[in-house]
This record gives sequence, C-alpha cells and structure tokens, in this order.
Amino acid sequence: MQEFYIHIRSFKDVQDFVALATVQPFSVSVGNDFQQVNGKSFSGMVSLDYQRPTFVRSECSSAQWQVFRQQAARFLT
Repeated sequence: MQEFYIHIRSFKDVQDFVALATVQPFSVSVGNDFQQVNGKSFSGMVSLDYQRPTFVRSECSSAQWQVFRQQAARFLT
C-alpha cells in the first residue's frame, strides 16, 4: 500500500483532487483517523473533516504512485 498526506483548503481543492483521482487507473482512498472515503467520489470527499491530517492511500505500482504523487504535488503537506 502506498500513502501520502494532503491538505485540502477549499471546495475548489476538493473538486480538483477528485478530478485528478478519477483519471487514475487504480482505486484511491482518502481519509483520516475516523473515516475513509473513495477519493473519486465528490460526495465522499466533501464529507471529510479536513481539520485532521488527511491521507491518500492506494494499491498500485510504485511507478504509478510516483506519477500520481507528482500530479498531486499542490495538495501535499
């Protein structure tokens, strides 16, 4: 499993992250200590508490993960 942490600051950030996650050829989970949602689901993403540290997790190849992490660079904490 691969993991990194993100910081979502606005509704626009949620929209942009979901758009990025949706095009990935693997599942993307986003969550915190209390809940976990599908990172490709807009309704799931808006339900998260972004005051807590927010992780992104997935099962994919290291190469795929590195590309995704680079694409998500603006959200990294």
